[in-house]
Amino acid sequence: MQIAVTTPTGNVGHHLVPMLLRAGTRPRVLVRDPDRLPPGIRPHVEVAVADQFDTAQVVAATRGVDALYWVDPPVAGEDPLADHARATAAVVAAVEANAIGRVVFQSSVGAELRHGAGEIDGLAGTELGLDATAAAVTHLRCGFFFSNLLLELDAIRAGRVQVVLPLDHPMAWVAPRDIAEVAATRLLNPDWSGRVVQAVHGPEDLTWSGAAAVVSAATGVRLTVERVADEELREAMRSAGMSEAFADAVLGMSTGLREGFRPEQPRTAQTTTPTTLGAWSYETLRPLLAR
Repeated sequence: MQIAVTTPTGNVGHHLVPMLLRAGTRPRVLVRDPDRLPPGIRPHVEVAVADQFDTAQVVAATRGVDALYWVDPPVAGEDPLADHARATAAVVAAVEANAIGRVVFQSSVGAELRHGAGEIDGLAGTELGLDATAAAVTHLRCGFFFSNLLLELDAIRAGRVQVVLPLDHPMAWVAPRDIAEVAATRLLNPDWSGRVVQAVHGPEDLTWSGAAAVVSAATGVRLTVERVADEELREAMRSAGMSEAFADAVLGMSTGLREGFRPEQPRTAQTTTPTTLGAWSYETLRPLLAR
């Protein structure tokens, strides 16, 4: 079984690749810069250099692949949804040209809306593109990554994080390692077919107020969360150099899931994963805040 993994140094990928190695496989990893791979990993993987926005490169890099873990690459252009569309075109072409049998796609809670959820709309487009191929496809509808807090290190050190969601709004929070574990089981198991939506919800739904209390207890940093107006956060992002389209896409991931949204997949034993925010914060966040 030849498994290919995109973004192998990403939040999920850097957990997934070692899991596949421990399972006895030699995964193919698609990277733009092989030097970013950990030295201990590189001898045990097959390296394919490819830009995920480049259709020809992705097709070439996935020849002979039986199963593919696809993550839309980070977007950095003026129009993030256009970047997602380019990535979708590349993966669809690769799946069709190489007759890849199984694809596990890292999507998000909210992609079921299809429109109105900011950058998540780009993931919805990739879901639709993959669904139109002949491959068996699993969409991992992931909750809010614990690792998103790493983007707020300065704010956490200062003791205040700003959000646009109501502070009592519950949502699924999940550890990237747990997403990798779900992905690995899907990639290694050939006994599924068709279109599957697998939610990955973490151990419990958390409000921002509850999450702040957990982080405070785990790190020793007294953290409060403040709700701000949409326009205030948009202006802050624009002042930081984001394009208007990019700021709208980032903001939309919160505002689009704010009014009456409920995930398509309810929380069940199948969607619930074990790592708590407290354990992750103590292991990962606390040492970074101490620097």
